[in-house]
Amino acid sequence: MESKRSRFILIGLSVFCVILIAVTSFRDGFLNPLRSGIGYFLNPIQSGINRAGTTLYNTAVNYASLTTAMEERQELQNRIDELVEENNRLRSEQFELNRLRSLYDLDQDYMQYEKIGARVIAKDSGDWFQVFRINKGSADGVRVDANVIASGGLVGIVTDVGANYATVRSIIDDVSRVSGMAQQSGDSCIVSGDLTLFSEGRLRITNIAEDGDVKDGDRIVTSNISSKYLPGILIGYATDITLDDTRLTRSGYLVPVADFNSLQEVLVITQLKEDLTADWGADVREGGS
Repeated sequence: MESKRSRFILIGLSVFCVILIAVTSFRDGFLNPLRSGIGYFLNPIQSGINRAGTTLYNTAVNYASLTTAMEERQELQNRIDELVEENNRLRSEQFELNRLRSLYDLDQDYMQYEKIGARVIAKDSGDWFQVFRINKGSADGVRVDANVIASGGLVGIVTDVGANYATVRSIIDDVSRVSGMAQQSGDSCIVSGDLTLFSEGRLRITNIAEDGDVKDGDRIVTSNISSKYLPGILIGYATDITLDDTRLTRSGYLVPVADFNSLQEVLVITQLKEDLTADWGADVREGGS
């Protein structure tokens, strides 16, 4: 019984080996339909998996690139902000340097007078600096009636003084009157403040003698006969000079040399007209004795 069973097992194994050899011998032709059937179902799945994998990979790469780009953009924006701030600071310093250079040139133009620099710290309401306050006062040698210059010429006169401040009334104010003269001829005139007229960038010139030699474009400076203003300070330029209706005097307009829109620094002449008058009187007495 045992021998018969062993024989059957041997025969079965032999048949199985023959079948495997046959299948192996004809695998290409026999398995192609099976491969095709399986591939029919698996290819779309594989393609979908490949597309999903590619999409996920590209998304990860794009996200990493986007994160890097955003970080770089923020760094660039920070750098731009720093450069803008630096540029604004440099421009502000350049403007201040230009103003100070202008004051220095003005100081050189009037070297005969003693001066101190001051900064404008307040002004009356309005578009222009018709009345304003500076940060220097009696402690710095500033006195009432001290002449104030900036932007190439006369700005105004000190009307009130504290220990560390002073109030300046500019020549464009309605109550201002400055005794002037044409620098070329010496003929006298009066420069009157007028805020309404100054909206056109001009002041009024009056009291020119009918035969006075004052013409358009002449430099108008402070007069020697002024009681408060030191002589020879440029006020502005004459324009539109015409004969008055009375035919006894002539009048016209003056374009101020100083900029009354944005005063920031000024020079205050610490000498007063009365000081110079006293000095001149002493010189005359000494010369006559």
